[in-house]
Amino acid sequence: MDVIQAFNEYLVSLDRSSLTCQGYIADLKYFAQWFEETFEEKFAVQNITVGDIRQYRQYLTEVKRYKASTVNRRLISLSVFLQWARSTSLIDSNPAEHIRMINVVQPGVKYLNRKELSALQRTIEKDLQLARLRYPKRWRTRRRDASLVIFLLNTGLRISEALNLRLDDLEISERKGVLTVYGKGGKYRKIPLNAEARKVILEWLSVRPESDHNPYVWTSTERLNLGGPITQRSAQRIVRRYGQDAGIHNLTPHMLRHTFAKNLIDQDVGLEKVAALLGHSNLNTTRIYITPNERDLAQAVEKLT
Repeated sequence: MDVIQAFNEYLVSLDRSSLTCQGYIADLKYFAQWFEETFEEKFAVQNITVGDIRQYRQYLTEVKRYKASTVNRRLISLSVFLQWARSTSLIDSNPAEHIRMINVVQPGVKYLNRKELSALQRTIEKDLQLARLRYPKRWRTRRRDASLVIFLLNTGLRISEALNLRLDDLEISERKGVLTVYGKGGKYRKIPLNAEARKVILEWLSVRPESDHNPYVWTSTERLNLGGPITQRSAQRIVRRYGQDAGIHNLTPHMLRHTFAKNLIDQDVGLEKVAALLGHSNLNTTRIYITPNERDLAQAVEKLT
């Protein structure tokens, strides 16, 4: 059996997705073609040396000038293949074992600046006014949509966490509020609600249809008896629509989470507190909010002109 075909069957046996298998095989065929063209000999796993892989790495970076992520992906695919070959005794050792990956400098996250945030808030206000005056049948849905977006901006919740909120998770009044969030890994945390978050939740709850069958906060305005929250896809469409109307391309719920965190950092809130609010168990995860993104760097160099 052809060695690449055998490797593909191994990947399938691991219950990897078809896309994952296709990616590994495509990367391996790319290496095999490079091998045969470079050394003018038929590709065989037994003939691969440490020097060959170093040369391949140099070819990817210096000749093809691929991005670090692409180089690392191709090297990882090759390494997995060679590990499999070693485990099946096709080779005695893995020549890719000590090959270093390309260091990738992670850029800062995408968040809304003050101008974009102001445009988004103004768009939401205008949308609510228009719905109340001209489209009364849509008012309840628009009230929910607006409240959800502003709520995400003021709590920093993951969209999955927000949509999984139940009415019993809220302890809220006009003067104070806290919610219990059940996040990744079965962990839960308490999040205090600021005045704006309390306001928009109470505004939504004042028009939310009552139902004994649906305990979730962010429900459909028409099908409460189904007993569940709106879907993540629906929430993403809501956020994207407001973003488009505000002139913000491809706005996502996660960008709202990033904006919440960045605003805290800009107000000199410590990383430990930001991490606790976001549900990060590792401070290194939170440090991305003090890493400049592409826009920050562009603005920095513009100051020289």
